[in-house]
Amino acid sequence: MKNFVKELEWRGMIHDIMPGTEEELMKGPAAAYVGIDPTGDSLHIGHLVSIMILKHFQNCGHKPYALVGGATGMIGDPSMKSQERNLLDEATLSHNVECIKKQLSRFLDFESDASNKAELVNNYDWMKDYTFINFTRDIGKMITVNYMMSKDSVKKRLSRESSEGMSFTEFTYQLLQGYDFLYLYEHKGVKLQLGGADQWGNITTGTELIRRSLGGEAYALTCPLITKADGGKFGKTEKGNIWLDAERTSPYQFYQFWLNVSDEDAEKYIKIFTMLDRETIEAAVAEHSQCPERRVLQKLLAKEVTIMVHGENEYEKALAASEMLFGKGTAEALKSLDEKTFLSVFDGVPQYGIPKDSLPCDIIETLAVTTDVFPSKGECRKMIQAGGVSVNKEKISDISLQLTENHLLDGKYILIQKGKKNYFILKFE
Repeated sequence: MKNFVKELEWRGMIHDIMPGTEEELMKGPAAAYVGIDPTGDSLHIGHLVSIMILKHFQNCGHKPYALVGGATGMIGDPSMKSQERNLLDEATLSHNVECIKKQLSRFLDFESDASNKAELVNNYDWMKDYTFINFTRDIGKMITVNYMMSKDSVKKRLSRESSEGMSFTEFTYQLLQGYDFLYLYEHKGVKLQLGGADQWGNITTGTELIRRSLGGEAYALTCPLITKADGGKFGKTEKGNIWLDAERTSPYQFYQFWLNVSDEDAEKYIKIFTMLDRETIEAAVAEHSQCPERRVLQKLLAKEVTIMVHGENEYEKALAASEMLFGKGTAEALKSLDEKTFLSVFDGVPQYGIPKDSLPCDIIETLAVTTDVFPSKGECRKMIQAGGVSVNKEKISDISLQLTENHLLDGKYILIQKGKKNYFILKFE
């Protein structure tokens, strides 16, 4: 068995750990869980740290449980939040749980015959028939209000001047999460809960509940909340979250996010978000430091994470698409792009709407009169003759070329390249 705690330590993935955790795990295969809030139908890269910890846990020979909070998701966790969350209905939560289950299966082995195969559990299954009277009698009496009030998540929320206070619903969240731990301890033999640093208070409430109600010993381990070197919020762009769902964030945009991180962040993230071993990572860091402009670390990081989330095929497409803007893209690669990726690659490029029934149309007339790609027909003619114009990544030399429906990408676009770096999109509708 690999030492799970030591594996996380060198990767910089431990924030807090309860004494005795490492020793307990070295006794033999153990079970642990991570709770995932199903308030959306896709995970985003903010969830990736917890998922990677579960992946390492399984890789070290232990059994991971992914707990989707179908019940607690109806309430909302107050930890590190300044406002109470909107409550979701049962149908929405059920849909979200199904979507999350599919995404988790890319990281964890749920299907094999291995004794440590992952399991997905939903706390709605054990909370739906648990009456309020029984819960307050069985669980509520175990934890004092003083203990609950001492948690940072509660104190911070109540101390904010602008705070409207904290509802009873939110205040009881730590008891519900604590009960999840107690339930899994009793029914699944789970002795360890993993999570983000902001979950320490909720997790330790669970260990306390297990101790007080069963006299049992349970453990906690949290990972740091990921930050960016420049102080910006990790996983956020101008367009919002970076999602694992390809419909929300295309594989190309996903790949670009990792490719564009700073050198300092790349060195940190490659340990956290990939399964590469220490020797490989240290060699890549050394190679990168010799020639940072080649962005060796960023390319390796982007490759590994994109393959893990979207698969090898989507990575190859994202790689080909990312080369489009830098002169390496081929006509064949351009034609293989789907519309969403094409528009992502050329985001911000000037677009011209032209009626589709104007096809076929003369290249010079189109670029110098119908649009203002060129200021005059003469300049357009000269540049075509000099080999400075490309249509769909193919250089043209024929000044009498007719643009036809055969040139259309996705049935509506033609990409014009003027010189090395100037792109224009003709959109025929």
